[in-house]
Amino acid sequence: MSLPCLGAGPDVRLADLRGPLVINVWAQWCPPCRDEAPYLAALQQKAGDKLRIMGIDYTDPRPELAVQFALDNKLDYPHLVDAEKQVRKPFKVGGPPVTVFVDKTGKFTLHNGALTSQEQLDQLVRERLGVQL
Repeated sequence: MSLPCLGAGPDVRLADLRGPLVINVWAQWCPPCRDEAPYLAALQQKAGDKLRIMGIDYTDPRPELAVQFALDNKLDYPHLVDAEKQVRKPFKVGGPPVTVFVDKTGKFTLHNGALTSQEQLDQLVRERLGVQL
């Protein structure tokens, strides 16, 4: 399964992704996604080259608002578009947000629901990916 980039850029084949990588499934219309955005922006700032972050804009009817949301929240990492709910089954998405932790072998684990603090996100990165920030 490949997904197009939000904005410009090449399609990305999800099966080719290797970590340490954090993928956040979000939508600009989702209030919990808005609440957790600062934690993801801070993670990106702290991560440097220890870890990559990617977003997937999920079933969003207004991609232009999604681009603006990412810019406004300093979510400066790559974002893909999933207009057809392709990640629903593999990532068990009932609705956004879902955060996916991908290790260096491509194996992934899920955190369903909103991230509630920076400490929680940093701890999940340590536990699931073995990355100290």
